[in-house]
Amino acid sequence: MTSASATESLASKARLAIIAGSGKLPLFLAQAARAAGEDPFILRLKNEADADWQGYETAVIGVGDMAGLSALFDKHRIGRVVMSGAVRKRPSFGEIHVNLRSVLKLPMALKTLLAGGDDAVLRMVISLIEAQGCQVVGAHEILPGLLATVGPLGKVMPSREDIQDIDRAADAAETLGRLDVGQGAVSVGGRIVALEGVEGTDAMLARVAGLRAEGRISRRRKGVIVKLCKPQQDLRADLPTIGVSTVENAKAAGLAGIAVEAGRALVVEREAMIAAADAAGLFVTGIERAGKDGSR
Repeated sequence: MTSASATESLASKARLAIIAGSGKLPLFLAQAARAAGEDPFILRLKNEADADWQGYETAVIGVGDMAGLSALFDKHRIGRVVMSGAVRKRPSFGEIHVNLRSVLKLPMALKTLLAGGDDAVLRMVISLIEAQGCQVVGAHEILPGLLATVGPLGKVMPSREDIQDIDRAADAAETLGRLDVGQGAVSVGGRIVALEGVEGTDAMLARVAGLRAEGRISRRRKGVIVKLCKPQQDLRADLPTIGVSTVENAKAAGLAGIAVEAGRALVVEREAMIAAADAAGLFVTGIERAGKDGSR
């Protein structure tokens, strides 16, 4: 197929599909797409998607069922795909089903599932979806208002000590991201006390709360959590995301606030999150990292 005919083919079936994991982000995206005049088709990931999708055309698909996904793309004339929401479990070998369009990528896909970090897995998934003839777009392309902006989002401002903790945690989060391990770090009094792993942000914050209760983290100094996009990350999937639950968990961990990378992190339920942060006396701020180490 020539480039021109491929473009025409894509345009003729350019319906948007939202691959939905858990959390509220997929529903926010669907609502935004519908408000923009789209008719999004929702692909609910089996044992992951937990939103109420009443009123939307949906189908349930297994995480590793690429053959089933491709069939749904063809049946519903899908041309664009956005991946959103959390996925707790990688597919087992028995759950992986490929078609002719993706069979050549199977050896690399299996190797990535066994040894790759989350970013490597997401890149692999994007390549498998693109092999079906669909364009993968980012959540921020559907709803650009979700992106964090530079500076405080609410009434509370970070103190000088908080800014030092932000710099310290941001350096740690960036190093962690280069290793494709996680996106977040917590600094208290200039000391890195927690790094995000496969357990996710909420579980990391619960761990900090436990350490604080045990007296292993200073009760006098509050500290901050920083979430950054991985330096090598494909911006079309798994951007750092914060919302009301992040504020609630940061408060429970005794932190002073939250910092995320402006333009490369998502803020969901923005107004409710800001209200919760203001009520809790926590700051939420967007920071810039571009050019700090010359890498981007």
